[in-house]
Amino acid sequence: MRIVTMLASSPITTLWEFLTLSHIEDSPAWEYVNGVITQKPMPQGQHSQLQYRLCQAINQVAEPLRLAYALPELRCTFADRSLVPDISVFRWQRIPLTTDGDIANHFTSCPDWIIEILSPQQSATKVINNILYCLEQGSELGWLISPEERSILVFFPQYPPKFYGVEAAEMNNREELLPVLNGLDLSLTTAEIFAWLKFVR
Repeated sequence: MRIVTMLASSPITTLWEFLTLSHIEDSPAWEYVNGVITQKPMPQGQHSQLQYRLCQAINQVAEPLRLAYALPELRCTFADRSLVPDISVFRWQRIPLTTDGDIANHFTSCPDWIIEILSPQQSATKVINNILYCLEQGSELGWLISPEERSILVFFPQYPPKFYGVEAAEMNNREELLPVLNGLDLSLTTAEIFAWLKFVR
């Protein structure tokens, strides 16, 4: 409780001051946006399942060809914000490395593809704001996944967002492939993604 009180009692600070706080990496993570510190919701079952399976699906296609890599809960600090997207997908050549060739601890640029999974009672407006900000800073694609609505809102840098939903696809008897990062041979539909939530006993 002391950690929450400490951060919440000082909502306005500089990005540098925020990054020096010793508890910002505690779970769930804290983010810095426009001088305000907020804590992400604790991931629940559906959130964690979708996060795991999406990272797995992306990396199975992208990693062997060294095209891109998906990382969960990665802190990305850039352009006066410090965000922890649910999934950050970076093109292979943009992954920062140490002098020894290891993956770096600190990522100081926006992901090429940002994926957020909406948690119950989480503000969709704040999450969308972060996605749009990433697109302004150079991200190529953004997804906002709503497990409750079984829908995915896809954001592009220069086009209006597009809605993809299981119910709409069933009504139209047509499943559209979801847009993914250019160059990835990855075919996914909303029905396939939300089917990952089903467990048979």
